[in-house]
Amino acid sequence: MVSSSHVLFNPAYGTLAGCPFTWFFMISSQFLRSTATASARPFLKPQAMSLAIISALASLTCASAFAQTSQTTSGTDNTGSDVAPVVIIGSRFPSSPDLAPIGATVITATDIRNAGVDNVNEAIRKLGGVYGRQNLYGTADFDLDMNGFGADSANNLVILLDGVRISESEQSVALLSSIPIDSVARIEIMRGGSSVLYGDGATGGVIQIITKQLGPTPLTGSITTELGQFKDRAGRAYLSQGGDGFNLSLNVNDQKSDNYRVNNAVTQQNLGGAATWYSDAGRIGLRIDIARQDSGFAGSLTLAQFQQDPRQTFTPYDNGSIATDRYTAFGEYNFGAWQVAAELSTRERTSDVTFFNGTVPSPSSFTGRQTEFTPRLRNITGVDGMRNEFVIGLDFMDWNRQSEGSYSQDYATQKSRAIYFRDEMKIDQARIAFGARREVFDKTSTDPVAFSQDNYTVVQGVNAWEVQGSYAFAPVVNVFANVGQSYRVANVDDNSETTVPNTPLLPQLSHDLELGTTLGDANQQLIARFFRHDITNEIYYFTNVSFPYGTNMNLDPTKRQGIALDAKYRLSKEFRLTAQAQHVDAVFTAGVNDGKELVLVPKNTVSAHLNWVPGNGQNAYIGGQWVDKQRYGGDFSNTCAAMIPSHATLDARYSQTVGAWELAVAGSNLTNKQYFSNSFSCMGSIYPDDGRQMKVTLRYSF
Repeated sequence: MVSSSHVLFNPAYGTLAGCPFTWFFMISSQFLRSTATASARPFLKPQAMSLAIISALASLTCASAFAQTSQTTSGTDNTGSDVAPVVIIGSRFPSSPDLAPIGATVITATDIRNAGVDNVNEAIRKLGGVYGRQNLYGTADFDLDMNGFGADSANNLVILLDGVRISESEQSVALLSSIPIDSVARIEIMRGGSSVLYGDGATGGVIQIITKQLGPTPLTGSITTELGQFKDRAGRAYLSQGGDGFNLSLNVNDQKSDNYRVNNAVTQQNLGGAATWYSDAGRIGLRIDIARQDSGFAGSLTLAQFQQDPRQTFTPYDNGSIATDRYTAFGEYNFGAWQVAAELSTRERTSDVTFFNGTVPSPSSFTGRQTEFTPRLRNITGVDGMRNEFVIGLDFMDWNRQSEGSYSQDYATQKSRAIYFRDEMKIDQARIAFGARREVFDKTSTDPVAFSQDNYTVVQGVNAWEVQGSYAFAPVVNVFANVGQSYRVANVDDNSETTVPNTPLLPQLSHDLELGTTLGDANQQLIARFFRHDITNEIYYFTNVSFPYGTNMNLDPTKRQGIALDAKYRLSKEFRLTAQAQHVDAVFTAGVNDGKELVLVPKNTVSAHLNWVPGNGQNAYIGGQWVDKQRYGGDFSNTCAAMIPSHATLDARYSQTVGAWELAVAGSNLTNKQYFSNSFSCMGSIYPDDGRQMKVTLRYSF
């Protein structure tokens, strides 16, 4: 978990021989030793990995025994107002303003409250300007797309919760709706290739969700109830209690909705809690996140069926459920110019789905576990106007999944081991950074079903690198550039139903370029970026082939190239305007479809919203988004006679606060636009987006 708050450790350990320093380099030496001696499988042995984790936990435990006097840390108060300057997570550590990532978009708790957003995914789309398309299950977890990656956008984007990766190792979206919105302190959006620090899938960008970390505070919190159309009802509670060097927080959420379409009802229950010990020296803590979700699957429609009634379904009984339990231990320790940090997280996930052939059910179950361990070390030095930040780290991930169904009983595993470093130097108004990463993946799949094509064992190694630079010509004028290589490896679902049976796909590599400028200050700012991704062996699920349900394959070389704008302007003390726009060309650059446009990528997207905060308890928000037309899924030859139409939507909210109470009314898609953004065949396999939805919210803060 990463944030600007700190924990308690004995100063006696602030030496090169102390717990954290020796722990980190013990893990490093084991990693290097294993990669040097096991040429066929350059990984830590499971026994050595267990000892490493035990050693790390022992270091954290020994440190926590030496609690010292605490001090108030940064965060947000119970109303969501920012009470300390926002510190952005740059090099996987809290960064001072002069080393914060250039061009990052930050959404604060205040922004979220003012816009009346009730889930993290919606905040990223509406406030961060990230394009999203309705998922296949009708929940609030839209597929997020940065830099135009279309139907595979979820696997070209890394999402982290307090430093722990929650992007899935499957073809599924991160369940951001399971994160209690009242617990969020800020959301950080960093666009462009970032595999050096964040590894697999960070070609489109990285999204960090940082939860609130409060210091010694009295009991604070909020209770929220919500009622809306389509039998939408929700209850949320957030509590925090801080003492001397200690803080506890608890989040509870229960939400039910019949949703816009028939057989698309969703029920969600989420429980989250954290315990943190902190001081000037650092912090240590535990976090638990439990999520349950049940939903009906409305299925797809043809274009004629959509035009007749977008709410109808032809799969009235299909349904599924997801149960996720995540447990995380985290710690940071500062000693002089050095800082060590780590997260140890385990996630257990069970997914049950039942599809019907008429009235005959076909149930399947998927049970998996993912364990992450992310130790890292930072050194910051400064001499005669020069400031240097050096980061080195290791990332370990072990994942497995057991499938149980009539068509698959596959047991799949994926282990990855990575070492990376990054160095950034700031001299006066110039910044120069460079870094590299090496990651090795060990993947296996065994399926005893007679007709299975998912039996393989493979080891794949990939590299990432980057060189960045920026220069501030004036306090309000900054130019920046970034060139590098990012990557994505095929997950267990990508490696099923491949073009060549029992043969995993090759790793996807992207050569990335970004040029941009930041103009203005906090009151009026424009960030303009030019980006380009030249990709080889892009991993994609292709539906327009002779296979019954499509196939996973490596595409011919592709390119994404475009311009993105992110602007904010304070019109007056009461009014603030923000807007985002993106133009992207996504095309094949070789092969049979050379020059053809890629599918499910709108060429242009524009979003804007206006906030009115007069300071008398009233608050209003109005926002809209326009999305250009795009190619239907599977239409790589660009021969479909039609395209997915463009659409525009409008949202608004008004609230009145009296004392500790807030009453709000909000609406999305106010014009009741009938549209869709997800379709996997020419004028078919359409998943409609939601029509107009209104809701009323009552909130009590204390």
